[in-house]
Amino acid sequence: MNIIFHTPNVTRKMRNEQNEHKSLVMWFTGLSGSGKSTLAHAVEAELHKLNCQTFVLDGDNTRCGLSVDLGFNDNDRKENIRRAGEVSKLMMEAGLIVIAAFISPFRKDRDMVRSLFQKSDFIEVYCKAPLEVCELRDVKGLYKKARAGKIENYTGIDSPYEPPECPELIIDTQQLSLQDSVKRVIGFLKSKDFLV
Repeated sequence: MNIIFHTPNVTRKMRNEQNEHKSLVMWFTGLSGSGKSTLAHAVEAELHKLNCQTFVLDGDNTRCGLSVDLGFNDNDRKENIRRAGEVSKLMMEAGLIVIAAFISPFRKDRDMVRSLFQKSDFIEVYCKAPLEVCELRDVKGLYKKARAGKIENYTGIDSPYEPPECPELIIDTQQLSLQDSVKRVIGFLKSKDFLV
């Protein structure tokens, strides 16, 4: 391959100094209906109020473009998460706080994404909620279709979800309100000096 990585003139450090905050990746994982996207967007809104440069990478949205060619078998799921991880890294280098919300059901795939980053640049946020609660919140009706056999390989029904073993942050979305969940995430970022 005749590929040579080009070192940029404008560095991540320069962008962070201009933005007055550190860029990083927060990776929200959990079952469908666990509140990942809702919390991710609410956290982004709060960070926006704090003048932070942010972007939410949402699993459904990326499947409308970046991963439109992928299905839901194990290999395609792995590739979907790989792409999301690489895009997250590019956006972090651009100086953004990246808030990625993906079911990302398999630990090995989340570990692969984590390996792309320095330890201090990656925060895994586990949106914890029991399957029965997620099914009650099923606004898309996907669990119902999976239970009826109309969707195959649906996470939590006939395809496993492997909870994180050591996430940086656990948000119990069954117990905490959205407002309190946002406070937990923002409080964590402040406690680790990501935000002033």
